[in-house]
Amino acid sequence: MNRIEEHPILGKKEERQEVTFTFDGRELKGFEGEPIAIALKANGVLIHRYTKKEHKPRGIFCAIGRCTDCVMVVDGKPNIRTCVTPLKAGMVVKTQNGVEV
Repeated sequence: MNRIEEHPILGKKEERQEVTFTFDGRELKGFEGEPIAIALKANGVLIHRYTKKEHKPRGIFCAIGRCTDCVMVVDGKPNIRTCVTPLKAGMVVKTQNGVEV
């Protein structure tokens, strides 16, 4: 996975339980409690949704839950801000088309 193992200021990463989750039908691995968006990025996934009108790709933008660029369908619920939603074992994450109202 593409992860920082040691940071010059933050030190070594804390130990977390590795879990599996599903993204668009593929089984991926991440660490329990980390934001879903980070687990996806570590697995090479950069597109989280497509705009409704022009079908343009969107991914992590603000990374603090203020915008809607990272929203996805998580466990059947649309519009979940994946940059601030913790990953849990067995989650089903799907690319979203547009922002559902």
